[in-house]
Amino acid sequence: MPCPTSEVARHPYRNPAPTVDIIIETEGGIVLIERKNPPPGWALPGGFVDYGESYEQAARREAAEETGLAVTLLLQFHTYSNPDRDPRQHTASTVYIASASGQPTAGDDAGRAAIFHRHNLPPLAFDHARILEDYFTFKETGKLPLLRPTTG
Repeated sequence: MPCPTSEVARHPYRNPAPTVDIIIETEGGIVLIERKNPPPGWALPGGFVDYGESYEQAARREAAEETGLAVTLLLQFHTYSNPDRDPRQHTASTVYIASASGQPTAGDDAGRAAIFHRHNLPPLAFDHARILEDYFTFKETGKLPLLRPTTG
């Protein structure tokens, strides 16, 4: 029987990386950031959950780092985990809806931060167009997103 340690070394676990994204409601719109790093484009503020922090702590930290806003988390909205959602690696993002006041200021890996409305959204990175489609449907109907197949 092989040593368990050597088995792990030969066949390491490959797990999705946990991330958070935050839909920040402010000034009648939502805050988006323009990414400084690949993949380029506009996106929801968010990022990787650090070891030792909760998803809620990560959401507040990422929002502050990328937008300069202190947020109040209102709702854990949905988790998006399609293996193709991030071209860099397989991630699973828990999305929060949060509120904040004030004007966003770009920081950390955000080149710009701005407030957008449903009618003037820029092209979005990752699967953030789908996330915002689900969000706007939720705001209109009160219904949370349904589970969807991850392919197709």
